[in-house]
Amino acid sequence: MSDLPTVVHLTEEGPREGFQIERHVIPTARKVELIDALANTGLRHINIVSFVNPKLVPGMADADDVVRAITPRPGVAYTGLWLNARGFERALATGRLTVEGLITLSASEAFLWRNQNRTNEQHVADQHAMVERYQARGVPISGGFIMAAFGCNFAGDVPVAQVVRLVGELVEIAAQHGAPLPRVTLADTMAWATPLAVKRVVSAVRERFPEIAVGLHLHDTRGMGIANAYAGLELGVAHFDASVAGLGGCPFAGHGGAAGNVCTEDLVFLCDELGIATGVELERLVGCAQLAEEIVGHPLPGAVMRGGSLKRLRERLVVA
Repeated sequence: MSDLPTVVHLTEEGPREGFQIERHVIPTARKVELIDALANTGLRHINIVSFVNPKLVPGMADADDVVRAITPRPGVAYTGLWLNARGFERALATGRLTVEGLITLSASEAFLWRNQNRTNEQHVADQHAMVERYQARGVPISGGFIMAAFGCNFAGDVPVAQVVRLVGELVEIAAQHGAPLPRVTLADTMAWATPLAVKRVVSAVRERFPEIAVGLHLHDTRGMGIANAYAGLELGVAHFDASVAGLGGCPFAGHGGAAGNVCTEDLVFLCDELGIATGVELERLVGCAQLAEEIVGHPLPGAVMRGGSLKRLRERLVVA
């Protein structure tokens, strides 16, 4: 237990991760309602939109409108996702987002082709071009990101050594442009991870690159999200992506049951019980989870949003 972090930093992915996969159109005003509510929970980083082709991801067709309509809260970073130079320029043009450069690679070329219609060679060349574009526009490199780091529905298991090699490639890409790489996020894009796999991969990356912080982007398709997060916490991982109420999923993951990132309020509850600070007010976050479920109009998988926090139950028992 000595390796548990004292503070965990959360990136809320629900508005982007969630609304991109819904089968029906979510009105812009309702998206903004959820984003503004999330900003009042203590969350300090909310990923709110994707600047992608609306023909491929119709749920993000109103990305620019969403950014214009939010009420920014001081101290909260609002970010967006892009996959190419055009998306990056759209994000910059809003003038309202915290824009940071991310260098991405995929542990599965089959997934990369399905997700972005590129080969590994094309993608690496594009990452060099994107870093040059970031630097030309004065945008800092915030870290690296490895998609499908634990396995792929199209290519199968990913060897640990391959992930370590890709982290090295991220470091090399950044170094060629004179940029540091402060953190690498390992993404379980298609939910192949188990707690043992998380420990193996994170430990191997840490052993080879002890100077780089490791973050986790965990999906819950097979119900392993919170267990995998705990495995990461036990190793001292202090950066997690999460999705309120368990919203979302990857539309290119290759199965209809693709779930969103590990549920934010469930992860906050776990951290609270472990004595790990997140800065997030759980009761307010539960209210956001209930709002998210009402907005999408169907049940969402979050557990704490239904069971409640133990803090409130303990308070009632003391009074009784």
